Amino acid sequence: MNDETRKNLIDILQAAEEIENFVSGIKFETYQTTPVIKRAVERDFEIIGEALNRIKNTDNELMEKISEHHRIIGFRNILIHGYDIVDEAIVWQAVTNHLPILTGEIKAILST
Repeated sequence: MNDETRKNLIDILQAAEEIENFVSGIKFETYQTTPVIKRAVERDFEIIGEALNRIKNTDNELMEKISEHHRIIGFRNILIHGYDIVDEAIVWQAVTNHLPILTGEIKAILST
């Protein structure tokens, strides 16, 4: 793995850890009513999607180890370009259901 790919993987992991810290101990209702947390979470998802997009352009083989990478990149595009139609419930579902899987996959890749 080249240095740029490693850097992007670390960026993904750091953004995921930030999201986990932002939402630690809060419920969906609190997330919905706290604009600062919503924007921070969305921004970190944008970073995750952009980093995956960069990896896709340089190391397609590695992308096969990251489940749902196409959906994650698409999610990033929605957050950036469709900011006015973002569904808070979908973002929350990504935080609670999908982010832990992604974090595990990235840690496994970085440990090899």
